[in-house]
Order: sequence, then C-alpha cells, then structure tokens
Amino acid sequence: QVQLVESGGGLVQAGGSLTLSCAASGRSFSTYALGWFRQAPGKEREFVAAISWNGETTYYGDSVRGRFTTSRDNAKNTAFLQMNSLKSEDTAVYYCAARRTYFISYQGDEYHDWGQGTQVTVSA
Repeated sequence: QVQLVESGGGLVQAGGSLTLSCAASGRSFSTYALGWFRQAPGKEREFVAAISWNGETTYYGDSVRGRFTTSRDNAKNTAFLQMNSLKSEDTAVYYCAARRTYFISYQGDEYHDWGQGTQVTVSA
C-alpha cells in the first residue's frame, strides 16, 4: 500500500500549462503502475493517463492525448502530469492512483490507492 499526495493544481488561463505532482510514501511505489484521473462537477470520473512501473509504457485518454505527458521518478517516489494547451473543459479535480501491479489500466476500479485530489481550473 502507498499513500499518495497530489500537488500543483491551481488557476490557469486557457492555452497555459500546469504540472501536477504525485508524491508517494511506501517502499512499493517503484513496482506499481500509476494512473491519473479527473472528475468535473456533475460528471463521471474520467481516465487521463497511466504509466507503467518503470515508465516505459504510457497511455492517454483521447481528450488529452498530444497535450498531456506523464512521467515518474522512482528514486524520488514521485510522478508527474505535464499539462499543456489547457482548455476550459480540462477543469476538474485531478487524482493520482496506484495499481499494485507493473501494468497500466485505464479503468479506475483496477486501482487500489488514491490521493485526495488537486483542483485544476482553466479560465476561458
């Protein structure tokens, strides 16, 4: 099990950039796949991105592919979500999640540990 804490959210203008961080505690971080999800008010949770345990495999949701990039630094127990060309529809609470396996998934139900979330607001 790992504990996850997201940071880096905030208010940004459309077209701008933000980088979210997900800091983990626990010795197993480097063996877990990580996912990023988001949830906007009144909407269902949406898959954003995922990265395998060693960072060699990544996968992105259709709405963010080409604009967002996820990475990780296992030596620092931290993952990142670089968000570029932000749009108002990217406004949501963003969560990182850990899956207790090497391999990624786009399904939230397959993740075991979740952070508390960080708010991202994109103004038009």
